Amino acid sequence: MRIALFQPEIAGNVGTILRVGACFGAAVDLIEPLGFPWSDRSRKRAAMDYADQVEVRRHADWDAFAATVLGRVVLFTTRGGVTLPQARFESGDTLLFGSESAGAPPFVHARADLAVRIPLQPGTRSLNLAVAAGIGLAEALRQTQGFAA
Repeated sequence: MRIALFQPEIAGNVGTILRVGACFGAAVDLIEPLGFPWSDRSRKRAAMDYADQVEVRRHADWDAFAATVLGRVVLFTTRGGVTLPQARFESGDTLLFGSESAGAPPFVHARADLAVRIPLQPGTRSLNLAVAAGIGLAEALRQTQGFAA
């Protein structure tokens, strides 16, 4: 199971997602450009002492990322046609999340094998990126028996 972030803009969100990935054994893909400077120091500050416990792959752009995907791309989006409770995950899935301000562009939607929406209360728009990634990963791991013993 992998988490992929399309052009993330906020270092704190990426740091939190790196920590989630470390704790749950999920690798993280970062699709550039990033909205903040990337360095070992900033990565370690954002992810705290978990930075060295998660596999991170940086991709120069969408095409570079897409060329590496082996399993399904499951896009989490407010426009998803399948709600999280209806979605069925596979252990080789890459869970993809769009940028904080713009989400995912049409060409990313077109590549997704599945578009999933986390149901929210009426009158609310969206969740924080790191919160959505944690919710999506937890459900995917639950379904695929991917939690550590």
